[in-house]
Amino acid sequence: MFLVYIFTCFIVSSITIAVIMLIKRLFSKHISEKWQYNLWFLLLIALTLPFLPKQLFHFENLFLSFDVNQNNGMIDSSINNDKSLRFSNGNWMEDFTVSVHRLDLDFLNITLGSIWIIGMIVMIILSLLAWVKLKKIKSTTSVLKNQEVLHLFEQCKNRLHISKPIFIGESPLVKSPMTFGIFKTYVVLPMQLDEWMPLEKIQYIFMHELHHYKYKDIATNFILIIYQIIYWFNPLVWIAFKEMRVDREIACDAAVLKSLDEHCYVDYGNTIINFVELSSRSRNITWTNQFNGPKEQLKKRIEKIASFTMESKGLKFKSISIFALIGVFVAGQVPFVSAMSNDKSFYHFNSEENTTYKDFNEYFSNYDGSFVLYDMKADHYTIYNKNNSMKRVSPNSTYKIYTALFGLESGVIAGDHSIINWNGKHYPYEPWNKNQNLSTAMKNSVTWYFQELDQRIPKDTVQTYLRQIRYGNEDLSGRTDYWLESSLKISPIEQVQLLSAFYTNQFGFEDNNIQTVKDSLLLEVYDDARLSGKTGTGNVNGKNVNGWFIGYVETKNNTFFFATNIQNEDNSYGSKAANITLSILKDKGIIKEIGE
Repeated sequence: MFLVYIFTCFIVSSITIAVIMLIKRLFSKHISEKWQYNLWFLLLIALTLPFLPKQLFHFENLFLSFDVNQNNGMIDSSINNDKSLRFSNGNWMEDFTVSVHRLDLDFLNITLGSIWIIGMIVMIILSLLAWVKLKKIKSTTSVLKNQEVLHLFEQCKNRLHISKPIFIGESPLVKSPMTFGIFKTYVVLPMQLDEWMPLEKIQYIFMHELHHYKYKDIATNFILIIYQIIYWFNPLVWIAFKEMRVDREIACDAAVLKSLDEHCYVDYGNTIINFVELSSRSRNITWTNQFNGPKEQLKKRIEKIASFTMESKGLKFKSISIFALIGVFVAGQVPFVSAMSNDKSFYHFNSEENTTYKDFNEYFSNYDGSFVLYDMKADHYTIYNKNNSMKRVSPNSTYKIYTALFGLESGVIAGDHSIINWNGKHYPYEPWNKNQNLSTAMKNSVTWYFQELDQRIPKDTVQTYLRQIRYGNEDLSGRTDYWLESSLKISPIEQVQLLSAFYTNQFGFEDNNIQTVKDSLLLEVYDDARLSGKTGTGNVNGKNVNGWFIGYVETKNNTFFFATNIQNEDNSYGSKAANITLSILKDKGIIKEIGE
């Protein structure tokens, strides 16, 4: 999941930055300085999208879901056969599976997540060091005593309609005027600035710094720091924020020039030039807005000042129009972000009022597992391990129930014509090495039969069926073997709900097809009950990591639907899940042991 999250963040941020920079380059003469800076706030919105609660958006169905837990489609012929479970009539499904090979993406997720966290920690440390440096500047800042300068500062505040008190002082650690502080704002000047700079030029400095205050640029600095910490891995974000800071200074210069007479433009530019030499001897502090900056930034600012003209109505209209168009583009990424960040790894169960949670831990031994039982007559669920019962995992061979049903519904096979010829490939399990019909294939869990059946059904038809019955995450992106430890996933609760819907044919399928599949699932007939079901074992890189047993018990007066899932690093067979299930059902009095 972390891979998807990082991928989403990287794509959204990179595309938005590329679009903004391209628009700025192509339409630079049609966007005013103010609106060129404002464009970057659309980037901040785009950077926020992956972190918004997914409940706000419901666009995931517009895109195919992306699942990083896909195998490469390679299957070997290693067979797992656990024959510990036997019934008296011998009509029990053998527990066989094939092994799939895939990269250990869990390890990759953990590794990338760790690198991301380490990177953020480094960025936080660097930000804290800058904050410590800023605290040192504050501690060395003394109140400005020159009354003429103080009076000039108040005049500038009045011109900009600023009434909030702002501390103005000077510090020996400051080489260029700077503004910082959200709750208590500081304007700090170099020591004895009033002795070597005339009041008229100091006025320009005050107007510049106060415009930063008026336009909330101090708060913007904090936001940039936060996003730079989060998106440290994307070099385009670094480039974009550097460009944004330049555009902010240019926009601030333009705002000052609008308040000055035209003959003052040259003096304002010269005031900035006075700090060029100082800029080479001081470093910018990320928490502040500084009057100077890198030489290349100052050069660009001077060029903009030299070519400055008042914003016309036409330029303003074009600027707003371009801003709105890019805003639409950013909003258009919401469905993509919603689809990519949509967490389909869990099913959201909302039937708490008719659910009892039980502790069946004694049955599961060393397995991480869950058990779900649905009493149809009482309309009541009994669940062990709430979290795991909602967690979606690969269905493996339990999906063969629905492959068979889809094959019947689409006409690929029929109840009395379900034979598929053996492909001649030798399998270690002898019952697989011959022609199969639906009954024998289900009994012996013949994977090649259901793979061939699935491939004969058009993929869009399968996708339609999955959506119709709401099968788990409905994800077919895992190539031809999407149901074998790949993209398709389902939770134990959903398994039970689907079995109930299948049993009562809430799908609206042909009744004959439902009955044909039911017949193939019958495992055991007791005096007072019938047991039907299907096991499933997930084998990844030679290890049995995922075991299923799902099905239902029909009694004289009721039907009980169940799903058991077990997981660990190895030895998670479907037959082990069946043993656990039968023990629970026996202890609850739903079935009896053989021979009772």
